[in-house]
Amino acid sequence: MAEPRSDRTRVRREPARGAYDRATIDAILDEGIVCHLGFVHDGQPYVIPTLYGRVRDELYVHGSSASRMLRTLKDGVAACVTVTLVDGIVLARSIFNHSINYRSVVVLGRAVAVDDVDEKVSALEAFSARLLPGRWSQARPPTATELKATSILRLPLDEASAKVRIGPPKDDEADHDWPVWAGVIPLSLTAGPPQPDPALEPGFEPPAWSPAHRAAQPPGQNGQ
Repeated sequence: MAEPRSDRTRVRREPARGAYDRATIDAILDEGIVCHLGFVHDGQPYVIPTLYGRVRDELYVHGSSASRMLRTLKDGVAACVTVTLVDGIVLARSIFNHSINYRSVVVLGRAVAVDDVDEKVSALEAFSARLLPGRWSQARPPTATELKATSILRLPLDEASAKVRIGPPKDDEADHDWPVWAGVIPLSLTAGPPQPDPALEPGFEPPAWSPAHRAAQPPGQNGQ
């Protein structure tokens, strides 16, 4: 197991679940859709859900130029980004040992605003590829006005760690005879039937979508 890049990213609660190699971290980041971005503004803590994308060794988060979050962080304020994937509900024989199977990543660092137009467009393309690979080339590209109204923050993956729980419940041996079902109920993200826009012209077929399809992003968008 790789060592953490800094002591503050070391997993202390259930340390055996910690993972610090980039392959594990990148795989979790590339599968998720929404991150939670934490920061402090005027002495008050905030945690905001937002879209994100990874391009090689950088994590990009997206928001409005008028957003308090983006205005607070753009000059390099300390930030924390978390991504969590829930894989199953773990039902134990005792309430104390109930849990979930999950994969999570925490990224610490200083987020800075992306001002370069080409880098901003590249980040937006990465966001698009996370939702549906190939969509960028099909949809209308952003205008100069839209780019100006959009803020992108960049956070390096220098300080990141993963935490993973897998497997069955971990009951005390004394509870193994307790008369109740125990095990794991798997959970996964699935797509429902496409719902066309009422303004859609006839003749357009919906795109294929699945978590596996979304995860298979083109080279350069997810750092592969």
